[in-house]
Amino acid sequence: TALEWLFFDLNSFFASVEQQDKPYLRGKPVAVVPSMTDATCAIAASYEAKAFGIKTGTKIYEAKRLCPTLQCVLARHDVYVAYHNRIFAEVGRHIPVSKICSIDEGACKLMKNEQSSEKATLIAHAIKEGLRQNVGEHIKCSIGIASNIFLAKTATDMQKPDGLVILPPDNYKERIFALKLSDLCGIGRNIEHRLNRAGIRTIEQLWNLPPKHARKIWGSVAGEIFWYRLHGYEIPDKPTNKSVIGHSRVLDPNIRGMNEAYTMAQHLTIKACTRLRRYNIFAGHFALGIRTVDGSYWSEDTSFAPTQDNFTVISALDRIWHTMQNDIGRYTRLMKVSVSLYDLYEQRE
Repeated sequence: TALEWLFFDLNSFFASVEQQDKPYLRGKPVAVVPSMTDATCAIAASYEAKAFGIKTGTKIYEAKRLCPTLQCVLARHDVYVAYHNRIFAEVGRHIPVSKICSIDEGACKLMKNEQSSEKATLIAHAIKEGLRQNVGEHIKCSIGIASNIFLAKTATDMQKPDGLVILPPDNYKERIFALKLSDLCGIGRNIEHRLNRAGIRTIEQLWNLPPKHARKIWGSVAGEIFWYRLHGYEIPDKPTNKSVIGHSRVLDPNIRGMNEAYTMAQHLTIKACTRLRRYNIFAGHFALGIRTVDGSYWSEDTSFAPTQDNFTVISALDRIWHTMQNDIGRYTRLMKVSVSLYDLYEQRE
């Protein structure tokens, strides 16, 4: 095997865009929010905010308790899309983008003459410098280079922000072994519990398993595929067996108004997106279901290019919520909110 993939992950993308666009936010703890209320939750946090323990999904009232000087800014989806287009065009000046993995992640296949550590490093530095000069000095990315997309993506998480990590095919075990099981994309709480029950508590132990044993622990071929990817093999994904990821909540009497219910819908949507990323799967449909206090039911769904990022799905929620308000009335009180992500796929390499 060789160094075949370069993966780039834009650091705190939404918050970094805001800091680039609004100089007064630079160097300050920033949370990007879907609405200006303390009852909502953060869509994204700057590294200055993360230093206080604030992350995606943190309730803003809790975030302000952790960091009283937190700057909350309203999400501007059109601006993030514009920056996404500029950034991916800039990366494309240095190496073709083979796969757009989300609004802030992409993978690039290295050609034969680009697969040495020296050449791949030059390309990585050229991308970073190009972003600094042509997009903005506050737009930074971590880059990972490895034999497959899984390991290259793992490498981007090993050094943030503005990192560059190469995992040579013949010499990367020790660096991987230093991570926790939960650091690997695709090992969520459920899989980690299964591994622990099987006596597997470190990546080194997982590495040394027979691949068929990994299949048994996962309960499907996904475990065997994961094992081979961990060992540097490039294995294409197949559609996931999961059919839907969703959350619902019966609303307490004090949060049955539209604004309070919307905040809960946002929270449930971000939880669902977090699960997508934990399972390393992508959704192509989003559905919202509403039960009113008088017992009537309303629902609608929408589709989009397969994604796992909060930005796309929250935008879908916003559009459907607006339609729902027009259909049933802005002052209708709600009993239950349900969100669902379906048309689920694992990303193909």
